[in-house]
Amino acid sequence: MENAFESVIFNSEKDKPLTWFFKKKYRLSALHPDMCDTMVNMKILIKCGGELEHSIKSRFVEPCSTEDYINSMEDIITRTRIGKTRTKIPMESKMVPKISTEDRRPEKPVLKCHKCGSTSHLGNTCTKKTKINEA
Repeated sequence: MENAFESVIFNSEKDKPLTWFFKKKYRLSALHPDMCDTMVNMKILIKCGGELEHSIKSRFVEPCSTEDYINSMEDIITRTRIGKTRTKIPMESKMVPKISTEDRRPEKPVLKCHKCGSTSHLGNTCTKKTKINEA
């Protein structure tokens, strides 16, 4: 029975705060009948999870009743995203259709030699003499 208490952590998508809190409270009171209510509430809050536990505890200065904890838990869950798991978007919807390489790249300009006008080489490797403008 103690394993049943320790194994279950609050999940806001599956559990309602009221039923989850009271199930935990009844299990703890069955395991430890001499434990006071404030200790029971603190042990249950630990099983809520990091951010949810912190936000519930930060609302109260002193230990409060079970009803106050449940009300604040419901309020936090409805107003914020704390306690909710993030849904993963399938990879197929993220993929952009592939564009072929012909569509993606513009055509390169034809390179010519500036000395002789040939397309087989550039001006720095040209063997012909430079044309000089005669005036």
